[in-house]
Amino acid sequence: MRDIIKNRAVVADDWTVLRLNEGETPEAVTVPEGKVIVPLKVWQVQRAALDNRAELGVWIGSSERPEELKGELDRFKVVAVDFPKFADGRGYSIAYNLRARLGYAGELRAIGDVLRDQLFYMSRVGFDAFAVRADRDVHDALKGLTDFSEPYQSSWDRKSPLFRRVQRAGEPA
Repeated sequence: MRDIIKNRAVVADDWTVLRLNEGETPEAVTVPEGKVIVPLKVWQVQRAALDNRAELGVWIGSSERPEELKGELDRFKVVAVDFPKFADGRGYSIAYNLRARLGYAGELRAIGDVLRDQLFYMSRVGFDAFAVRADRDVHDALKGLTDFSEPYQSSWDRKSPLFRRVQRAGEPA
């Protein structure tokens, strides 16, 4: 069992992320028992078999649309967004849309090529859990959530930009 960052603390991860091996198809892959986060395509084609599982999560690839889960999000304990490469920023938009437009309130986890440098920005768009890349120290990565003391822009975690939050000299309180 490896550690992840969840709600700004390092905790043991009791979930398994199911990834398809080369040659496996979403229709034929066997989903193991227990807490499993399945690919979106596996959920879509095996929904009837998986629908009665209490502890199930789904992960969305960077080229997939979160709207495909509209109306089903409350069913999942965890929704993960895969970052295939550090430089692929599409997962930020997916996370923001899951929170702001689709109203997902459960655990939103970043998986894949997740590094310390990204954590502050990932938390700004709604991520509250991070599976840091296996070759990185999760305790060091945790410090990435506090790299900056005050964000300028508005986002999921802060609705007002800095200029609206700071009182300037000569302005009424």
